[in-house]
Amino acid sequence: MDSERVLGANGPVEVTSDVHAVRLKKLAALRARGIDPYRQSCVQSHTTEEARRLLGDKDELNERVSIAGRITAFRLMGKAAFVVLLDRAGSLQCYLSRDGVGTEDYALFKEYDVGDIVAVGGTLFRTSTGEATVRADSITLVSKSLRPLPDKFHGIADSEQIYRERHLDLIANRESRRRAFQRIEILKEIRKFLWSRDFVEVETPFLQNVAGGAAARPFVTHMNALDRDFFLRISLELYLKRMLVAGFDRVFEMGRVFRNEGLSRRHSPEFTMIELYQAYGDHRTMMALVYDLLQHLCETVLGTKEIRQANGEVLRLGGTWREVTYCDLVREATGREDWFKLPREEKLRLCEKFAIEVNSQLEDFAIDNNVFEKMVECKLIQPTFVTQLPRELCPLAKLNRENPKYLDVFELCINGQEVAPAYSEQNDPILQRELFERQVGDDIQALDKDFLTALEYGMPPAGGMGIGIDRLIVLLTGAASIRDTILYPTLRPQSQF
Repeated sequence: MDSERVLGANGPVEVTSDVHAVRLKKLAALRARGIDPYRQSCVQSHTTEEARRLLGDKDELNERVSIAGRITAFRLMGKAAFVVLLDRAGSLQCYLSRDGVGTEDYALFKEYDVGDIVAVGGTLFRTSTGEATVRADSITLVSKSLRPLPDKFHGIADSEQIYRERHLDLIANRESRRRAFQRIEILKEIRKFLWSRDFVEVETPFLQNVAGGAAARPFVTHMNALDRDFFLRISLELYLKRMLVAGFDRVFEMGRVFRNEGLSRRHSPEFTMIELYQAYGDHRTMMALVYDLLQHLCETVLGTKEIRQANGEVLRLGGTWREVTYCDLVREATGREDWFKLPREEKLRLCEKFAIEVNSQLEDFAIDNNVFEKMVECKLIQPTFVTQLPRELCPLAKLNRENPKYLDVFELCINGQEVAPAYSEQNDPILQRELFERQVGDDIQALDKDFLTALEYGMPPAGGMGIGIDRLIVLLTGAASIRDTILYPTLRPQSQF
């Protein structure tokens, strides 16, 4: 049907389909009888899972329970019916009869729809097929669903709608729901793991004077009260290092970070990151920590250390992880033991041969890094610690004492992407200032002078690490895209609803 407007209880309502119109009429009929589902309340004594556990292996239990949830299946059989209710814990079947709930309430119930939210009271029993069920003695409509839910067998077919209307996807798609709850459990277990290691969780500003701690394009916003621009944070690093100066020896923050860059299967402009810092540690301390953390998540949340990915790869997170230097990997990929001794022109020629697009104006180290990103990183499927990166790639890490051309860092790569970079943190305020000034060049406004001043009061030697939570959850749940792990990912605006 074409869109039209009808008069509702509080004014005109736009009707978008025949089903929508029918449900609006049902709501009007209920209200005409003095029943308004949106003004009802209920008490939920048990979730569906708690009720199921309460019954256990018994055939029947006289103890009364009150459950509530959304109707996802509906089967009428004259004077009796079965419905399935979905709540946060799962689903449970309910048996309703005219004798059980009363003639009037049963007549009302027969007009309910899939999608309606109801409260059901009754006792538990097991059907002849062994299904745990509530034998209802009461049912109350507490919210009327005016629009039909997606087909439970096919879910939402339009991939754009899956992300734009995630609430519907979570109702119809069991896999999406499972992944959402896994994310919740993973975040909870990360915190529990770090708390057990004496880390404390802190909160640092979203709005920052200087977009520091990473090389990324920031979002800019304007604060009217101060009549000046601020940046949405691109990293958590510099404020957390101030906490090390303050004497918070083990500190972490899990929070949103914003980078005004591309949208892709692996990138989101708004994402969740955890950064942690441990005084009197180094990158080796972080190496042991991230290994232990992933073992913990596999054991407590997943129940396995072998995880199948959407591309068919099976990640083996147990056992010993490979450790190899950045330079060795580049030499191996290019087949040139002398790669780092070659002149720029020869490297550019070989890049063309390898079908790698490289800006000919790039500095030598940047050409090397293009090779690493396009020929090496994408092939590191099983967990690999890539160590000893060139000093030019990160101004916040300590230089290797044996060879200052390299940094005391690692990048943990899994399934062809970086999951966790970690450093032995630079705590020399004079060298840190020199490295920052070299990085920002003429853009002196990009220099975080407050951080550099704080560093001059003395920061203990420390190990630090960042983990992209969304990427980590892609790996641990086998999701096909980062958007599958974010409840409401960033999307292009819809031109018409």
